[in-house]
Amino acid sequence: MEKRLGFVGIIIHNRKKAAPLVNNVLTEFGELFLGRMGIPHVKRELSVMVLIVNATTDELGALTGKLGKIPGVSVKSGLSKAE
Repeated sequence: MEKRLGFVGIIIHNRKKAAPLVNNVLTEFGELFLGRMGIPHVKRELSVMVLIVNATTDELGALTGKLGKIPGVSVKSGLSKAE
């Protein structure tokens, strides 16, 4: 399978509980990331993250599947079209 450029958008509710779990998953899949940006919203106790990835559909599915199983985490992703 060919790797393609894409993104993962993550919203983390209850940052103190969920953020360490999210970071564990991101460490596991770290080789897929080209860039990462995170913005905390302290007053609302949440964070928004965007990851730029170079991944196959299987790799992206594994990553988003693990993130989506974490309570309080919402995740959406997309990959560029195959050439």
